[in-house]
Amino acid sequence: MRVAMIGTGYVGLVSGACFADFGHVVTCIDKDPSKIRRLEAGEIPIFEPGLDELVARNVREGRLSFTLEGAQAIKEADAVFIAVGTPTRRGDGHADLSYVYAAAEEIAGLIDGFTVVVTKSTVPVGTGDEVEAIIKKVRPAAEFAVVSNPEFLREGAAIEDFKRPDRVVVGTDDERAQAVMRELYRPLYLNETPIVFTGRRTSELIKYAGNAFLAMKITFINEMADLCEKVGADVQQVARGIGLDGRIGKKFLNAGPGYGGSCFPKDTIALVKTAQDFGAPTKLIEATVAVNDARKKAMSAKVAAALGGDVSGKTIGVLGLTFKPNTDDMRDAPSLDIIPALQAMGAKVQAFDPEGHEAKHMLKDVDFKDGPFDVAEGADVLVMITEWDQFRALDLDRIKLLMNAPVVVDLRNIYRPADMRARGFNYVSIGRS
Repeated sequence: MRVAMIGTGYVGLVSGACFADFGHVVTCIDKDPSKIRRLEAGEIPIFEPGLDELVARNVREGRLSFTLEGAQAIKEADAVFIAVGTPTRRGDGHADLSYVYAAAEEIAGLIDGFTVVVTKSTVPVGTGDEVEAIIKKVRPAAEFAVVSNPEFLREGAAIEDFKRPDRVVVGTDDERAQAVMRELYRPLYLNETPIVFTGRRTSELIKYAGNAFLAMKITFINEMADLCEKVGADVQQVARGIGLDGRIGKKFLNAGPGYGGSCFPKDTIALVKTAQDFGAPTKLIEATVAVNDARKKAMSAKVAAALGGDVSGKTIGVLGLTFKPNTDDMRDAPSLDIIPALQAMGAKVQAFDPEGHEAKHMLKDVDFKDGPFDVAEGADVLVMITEWDQFRALDLDRIKLLMNAPVVVDLRNIYRPADMRARGFNYVSIGRS
């Protein structure tokens, strides 16, 4: 089948490359000339393990291409995907749908014959109705169906998630559209992947409900971690004890400094705003948002406490800046709250992240280093914010010799408290004595 993918951000690029790998002919369209030039030159604008090889292979085999001018690709497409950004709108917290609606107007003037228009972007309930209205207004006689097909990709594991998903959700009551979507995802039938067909509005809400539930689960275990510290319990054992219950499950029960990234922060806020607009407030999600925001800010106090409450004039080494490992995504990363707060207390910060290059544009007055040992040198405390694999087996004896004082604040529970104490560290972690 022929696919046009509007948007070459994280979702559009991964989805387009994976559809091409399924054997479909995919054209990825973007308005950013520099991004298209880089993609045509074989450069991947985001960090996602395995994506460079996947893109290169499908470009080489003629199934994947990139363009600024998508008119021909949209005209020839069986399915046109809208995979543009839906950031939080300034001022009111709602999702900004301007890019989605602009894409719908562009599509309306170009489709030829029956075409499935798919919203892959994360959008509030009712967006598909508006997209349909826009296309009908521009082309009243056009043959098309608007479908909701939310993505469930984890950054750092997106290719695996696309090719071996827990489920595929498709929101449409149109039988012709269902047939097109079944054909697009036909390779997944080999893995017996459940393809769930629902109404369009239901599909849109599934995405938001899923992300909000996971965000709530993270926030829950973080609050349990705080309680564990007060009563002398171990949050990791608590998480394991409840996670073995099949009704709860073990995923998203890792205590830490709070969630961040491109999805949970904006999607929880957007769901709260939508629910308020419809008169069905989501108090649990409202609390989740508030607790998570406060938690990220509170982590600086935890670091200060490890140094006796005063970090003025102290050198703080930070390992990990991105919101999670195996991504270069800095959006709403806890480091963006923790580091400025420490600097406001008078601390000097030196930091390293394997892929967090954007941090240099987002954090001021930070001394960016080339590796973990450079960060440790001369530091009064070492703070672990992101659990990159290369931080999991550091030469701790060398780290100790390089530091001014052997103090480690581990916000991801990478190491065992007993091991760190045995090596002579003053070690502080999350939810553990």
